[in-house]
Amino acid sequence: MNYANIIVDNRSDSTDTPFTYRIPEGQRVSVGSRVHIPFARSRNLRTGYVLSLQDEVEEGLAARIRPIDHPDEEISLTEEIMRTAAWMRERYVCRYIDAIRCFVPAGHRPVRKIQPDPAEDGADEPVGADQLTEEQESVLSQIGKAVSGGGHARFLLRGVTGSGKTEVYIRTARQVIRQGRTVIVLVPEISLTPQIIRRFTAVFGQERIAVTHSRLTQGQRYEQWKRIRDGKIDIVIGARSAVFAPLENIGLIVIDEEHEATYKSDATPKYDAVEVAIKRAADPDHQAVLILGSATPSVASYRRGQEGIYRILTMEKRYNETPLPRVEIADMREELRRGNRSVLSGRLDQEMRRCLEEGKQVMLFLNRRGYSTFVSCRECGHVVSCPTCGLSLTYHSSGRKLSCHYCGHEEELPRQCPECGSSYIRYFGSGTEKVEETIRQCFPEAETDRIDLDSIRKKGELKKRLAAFEKGKTRILIGTQIIAKGLDFRNVGLVGIISADVSLSIPDYRSPERAFQLITQAAGRAGRGSEVGSVVIQTYQPDHYAVAFAAKQDYEGFYREEVRFREAMRYPPFSDMIQVLFTADDPQIARQGATRWYDSLRQALPPEDRRNVFSPQEAYMSRIRDTYRYSLVIRCDRGKRRTVTGILRTLKEEDAARRAPWVAVVDINPYSFA
Repeated sequence: MNYANIIVDNRSDSTDTPFTYRIPEGQRVSVGSRVHIPFARSRNLRTGYVLSLQDEVEEGLAARIRPIDHPDEEISLTEEIMRTAAWMRERYVCRYIDAIRCFVPAGHRPVRKIQPDPAEDGADEPVGADQLTEEQESVLSQIGKAVSGGGHARFLLRGVTGSGKTEVYIRTARQVIRQGRTVIVLVPEISLTPQIIRRFTAVFGQERIAVTHSRLTQGQRYEQWKRIRDGKIDIVIGARSAVFAPLENIGLIVIDEEHEATYKSDATPKYDAVEVAIKRAADPDHQAVLILGSATPSVASYRRGQEGIYRILTMEKRYNETPLPRVEIADMREELRRGNRSVLSGRLDQEMRRCLEEGKQVMLFLNRRGYSTFVSCRECGHVVSCPTCGLSLTYHSSGRKLSCHYCGHEEELPRQCPECGSSYIRYFGSGTEKVEETIRQCFPEAETDRIDLDSIRKKGELKKRLAAFEKGKTRILIGTQIIAKGLDFRNVGLVGIISADVSLSIPDYRSPERAFQLITQAAGRAGRGSEVGSVVIQTYQPDHYAVAFAAKQDYEGFYREEVRFREAMRYPPFSDMIQVLFTADDPQIARQGATRWYDSLRQALPPEDRRNVFSPQEAYMSRIRDTYRYSLVIRCDRGKRRTVTGILRTLKEEDAARRAPWVAVVDINPYSFA
């Protein structure tokens, strides 16, 4: 091949297209090569990535095409990666380079030294189960046939908490590696990574496992990427971004807790790691087996299973044959009528005392950080808000600070109301800090700890706190959703869910699903040893179907109720929801962008689809860091997504050509309409 079509490493919509360069004689360039090239009028060379090759160009153009200066010997990608990046550009309406950068190590520029191996988190874990349950045997038999067949297959493994899904992953990985192929294992939270690393390193050894997640230093990321790219790694374990590991000959991709929102990127490109995993697994270069595992599969995934897109496998019993925990609902309305204004219901307090007396541990779950969720004046009603975001500030007792959880703004707690001067400043709502304070007062003899984003900011803090709980030093552990899933502690006798209503209050069609999943997953931390555990769910909405079905651990019942609602309202999975977020320094400019796109979309679509383009409105969080936000939401009936995303790409190109004063970001099926 004589010419290369190259994506220039330049974040601009106006250059989001391949540029053709001549390959000098003697240079070895292939699809995926990173190269250094002259670009535009810059005196400095730019980097770029080869998207495709060709023998000839149109007559008369050859003399005007500039040559590649030289290829980069350090970084190169594969043809499969470039195909996936091109697919991401179309699917998520992003730039080529934004998709390509997902596959490139962030730490390839710094001066490098030997980095500590993040897989060194111990091989002290037991090697695994000597004997499998009948359900595990059945599941492994079906997956094993697909692995032996060598073709692409997709499985949705619905296994109750503690049913032994990880052992299924490990044994399938062993079969794949024996074939000389490679494995990617995704987990939704960094907190889950150490436990699964220990399980895998105990079986496969540390040398052939790489770990990747956002807490690694840039140097560590680069070292891991290089080992993977050089073929020294069999298994890559990590959070969302591990789906981009530059492995070749992938035979298995596992997505544990597949329902989790953390698999959806909140930065550009706004990709869904599950969709990217499906794309990579199905690529002709891999033809891999995909396993999606969860005790509470997403409604969309379970629907795909019913439609035959995934093959559903189930494990209904815990590995140790211990029954699922006993679950009680504490109606907090009744507690108020009895005069109990504590964060603990009488029943939860009673169960905690019983559990601690028996030598068991307690986990308390509240998906709300801080001490109080907002601070308000009792005189005039003024709520203390962030000056750059307009959102209510959360009170943190450590340092007596008010903090914005979106932009990080902090300020001192006012002694008087900034609005009316009154001294009647009060705290409202309870966060994990307030729960911790209450527990220390009520149970002073029990060692108590808290895990949330505020308590684990220091490197290694999360690992240290989890280790203290695992060893039994900590008797009561309080936390947000970080501790609600995946973790396996055998001495937990009781789980208390402080406020099951937090997720239900979010204005989003997925709110019932999130509430059901969080309650079920949190409850699943109890009774994972030899004795039946207990769960107390505190709620002001005990009759809500999400709470009621979660208390019964009845996934099928919840799914039937929820899918009926989704179909009636034509919400996903019966459609695609697309949000376009317009940001600008001036609210009128953000609104102007949203209005222009709204009018253009309606003109481009046939009359029957125009009703699915909803009028622009201020975003739920209308201002963040003094940037104003307008939202445009589009519902796409099934089969029409490509048409809509094609129109959106055209509008982005038009904005780039006219240098529009707003920024428009497209998000396909967002997990939050914030």
